[in-house]
Amino acid sequence: MIKVNNKIIIKKKKIISPLKQGLGLMFFPRKKFDFGLIFKREYESIVGSSIHMLFVFYSINVLFLDSNKKVIDIKKRLRPFTFYSPKKKAKYIIELPIETDISFIKINDIISF
Repeated sequence: MIKVNNKIIIKKKKIISPLKQGLGLMFFPRKKFDFGLIFKREYESIVGSSIHMLFVFYSINVLFLDSNKKVIDIKKRLRPFTFYSPKKKAKYIIELPIETDISFIKINDIISF
């Protein structure tokens, strides 16, 4: 479960291993993407937390968190075959289905999972 301010963002989550992080959602079917996908980087970084949407055939929402799990950037509707770098150094990246309501999430909110 992924929450902010005791409000549930999404009930299901998957934390993927460093070996699988390069693949992420590439070629993953849209109909099966009903969870928050959590990436944990070794350290906070802008470049190391940049993501690509190559071979992801649908848009997603993305939250970038620092080492304290504080929201430092929000990218709504990241489109297929694009690239994105967070505005600040991030340690955690959470990819969410496009229909997930993230309108109530603000910069500096603390996320729990």
